[in-house]
Amino acid sequence: MERCKWAYSDELREYHDHVWGIPQHDEVQLYKMLILEGLQAGLSWEIILKKEKAYEQAIDGFDYLKIAQYDETKYEELMQTPLLIKNKLKMRAIISNAQAFVKVQEEFGSFDQYIWSYVDFQPIKHHYASSKDVPSYDALSQKISQDLKKRGFKFVGPTIIYSYLQAIGIYNDHEINCDFY
Repeated sequence: MERCKWAYSDELREYHDHVWGIPQHDEVQLYKMLILEGLQAGLSWEIILKKEKAYEQAIDGFDYLKIAQYDETKYEELMQTPLLIKNKLKMRAIISNAQAFVKVQEEFGSFDQYIWSYVDFQPIKHHYASSKDVPSYDALSQKISQDLKKRGFKFVGPTIIYSYLQAIGIYNDHEINCDFY
């Protein structure tokens, strides 16, 4: 089987084959991927994948409705939880992004409706020969990033949002020789 060159480890292959680039419409999964992409800032994706289960256990299975209600006591507990990244801003963003996520749902009916409306509910298939050709951001990721920031989201810069669009299948950036292209 041919895969994108970046899928070189077991964790990355599993993610590549079963998550990345597959159109996603489940609200919990949309929130989860937004959080994981934000956590990845400055780190490798492989590190985040290895910590995914710990986050799932620590933050109620990425249930954004529960997370939006977290208080200072829960924040402090999370900061002491083994395996979680001890970055104060990233930890606070998990909570504040859940609150912003709920507000978007209230305004648009769902986060899915909000995020997919940017592409008229159709995935965009790019045609890159190599992952080295994939930009780190583009005009769409800049536009979405700006809007999310206005809505109170954190760790949603254009590069993070470009990766998010790949992760949730809005962008299909599989290399053209990859079987998943």
